[in-house]
Amino acid sequence: MNAIKEFFHKYGHGFLMCYLFFYLVWFFYLEKRDVADYYVMHCKLDDWIPFNEWFVIPYCLWFVFIAVTVLYFFFSSINRSHMEFYQVCGFLFGGMTICLFIYTFWPSMQDLRPEVLPRENLLTGIVNLFYTGDTCTNVCPSIHVYNSIGACIAILRSKRLKEKKIIRTGSVILSVLICLSTVFIKQHSVLDMLAAIGLAVVMYLFSYPLPELIQRKKAETILAESENLS
Repeated sequence: MNAIKEFFHKYGHGFLMCYLFFYLVWFFYLEKRDVADYYVMHCKLDDWIPFNEWFVIPYCLWFVFIAVTVLYFFFSSINRSHMEFYQVCGFLFGGMTICLFIYTFWPSMQDLRPEVLPRENLLTGIVNLFYTGDTCTNVCPSIHVYNSIGACIAILRSKRLKEKKIIRTGSVILSVLICLSTVFIKQHSVLDMLAAIGLAVVMYLFSYPLPELIQRKKAETILAESENLS
């Protein structure tokens, strides 16, 4: 019994990651459903951005970037404060849920993919795999962009990574490249990127300054009460 209690005390915060099952079920339902009318995301700037298959590299690195970031904060919070882990999960999962609601009630799509890829090579082959396996629907806001920003913010705000300049700088560069990759391989419109940035700004306030303010107020209240008692 003590072993079970110790296990949940040590790893219980990881229960939040069960959200991914809920997310995947909802997302793939939206991918497969029949929708009569989609809102097409397209602006003039999209037409000026050329297709570039080299950007599929950072696009693929997104999966590693997000997974490593979440796992880092999970393991680094074992036997310590879980605050940073809760913040990164609150930001990522909260925003992803909002995106799913938007996709559900305001279905969007894009028509930017080239009918024929301009070249044949390994990278365009990978792009084609994404085109085949991922529909051009449910695009605004871009979860690729949103989560990249969220992972980058978590790393930049982490007290444990404060002195890790290479990691912090690398996360900014990778995040920017991932965001750009979504428009250069024609997976998203610039409008999808801007919507994701706007959502990230709002979720940042709710995931970082607000919880920290509440925590600080509680600490001040406890301190004041202890001083009154003494």
